[in-house]
Amino acid sequence: MLGYKVPAPDEAMLISGGKAKGSAPFRVVTGHGAFIMPFFRKVRFLTLAMCEAEVAEKCVTQQGITLNVRAVIAFKVGNDTESIIAAAQRFLSEQDQMSVLTGRIFAGHLRSIIGSMTVEQIIRERQKLATEVLDGSKEEMARIGLCVDALQIQSIDDDGLGYINAMSAPHNAAIQQQAQIAQAQANQAAAEAEQESQRKQAEFARETAIVKAQYKAEVDKAQAQAAQAGPLAEAQAQREVLAMRTELAQKAAALRQQELVAEVVKPAEAEAERVRILASADAEKMKIQAEAAASHNRVALDRMLIDQLPVIVEKAARGLAGANLTVLNGAEGLSQVAAGLVSQGVAIFEALRGGTLDYDLDHDEDSDNVVSPLTGGAKEGA
Repeated sequence: MLGYKVPAPDEAMLISGGKAKGSAPFRVVTGHGAFIMPFFRKVRFLTLAMCEAEVAEKCVTQQGITLNVRAVIAFKVGNDTESIIAAAQRFLSEQDQMSVLTGRIFAGHLRSIIGSMTVEQIIRERQKLATEVLDGSKEEMARIGLCVDALQIQSIDDDGLGYINAMSAPHNAAIQQQAQIAQAQANQAAAEAEQESQRKQAEFARETAIVKAQYKAEVDKAQAQAAQAGPLAEAQAQREVLAMRTELAQKAAALRQQELVAEVVKPAEAEAERVRILASADAEKMKIQAEAAASHNRVALDRMLIDQLPVIVEKAARGLAGANLTVLNGAEGLSQVAAGLVSQGVAIFEALRGGTLDYDLDHDEDSDNVVSPLTGGAKEGA
């Protein structure tokens, strides 16, 4: 836009020609733009970027020793409006003069601070020197609108006088002595390490030789044992083979025995058992048949005896009829005689029957005729 200006991020825009706030001679704009009325307003820009100033100054210490001191100062214009106005009023036309003036200001404070210190303090307390110079120049720098970010002491020397070297000589000597001692200790340690290494190498070589000798002795012994063990091993192997063959033969014989038992003995035993069972069955059958036959014959005999019993009684009665027998008690006595006849008939029957139990039926091996105990004749068997 025509008449509209915007300052850079590291710049301050100064607008003059109009009425400013307060007692400021111009308007300060940072971070944004502003409309500039042509012909009635004038715009200038002041840098807010970091600047650098170098100082190389001869300074005399409290001891009267001249030192060359080199330092670098980092500074810039302050960010507040008052600092920008103060710096603009002093450096707006010649902004490069800020570094020159800053260097001079710090050179004066550096000479003043070093004049109150000894060389030893300056060398050993360099940071203290930088802090005191900063503190001494801060107020003066603020009045011209500048602020210091850092002060770095780069170098300090006595311009070839040798004081600093002499001051460091005892330390150098002590350090060199310590270095020599350390080197001697290192050399001694290296020598001891070398000796220890040689000793270990010799010990290792001796142990190696011993081990080799033992190994050779063991190898020779093993070879001798192997040479002696050859025939023994062969004989042992033959014995083992014979033992194995014997075991195999025994196993074969046992297997054959089992086969024979299975093929011959067991069938023979089974056949013998079958024959025995059949014979026992036949004997039992014959016994049962004999008992049945005897029982049958006895039943037939009992029946025959029963059938003959009346005849026996009758014949006994006939015998009594021809006898001279007197009955005294009448009918009762007659009954007793009759009962006696019957009893005698029964006794005869029992006697005959008992006799037949002990009487062996006379079986002819060539015929089936049976002899009757009553008739004495032969009766055809059933």
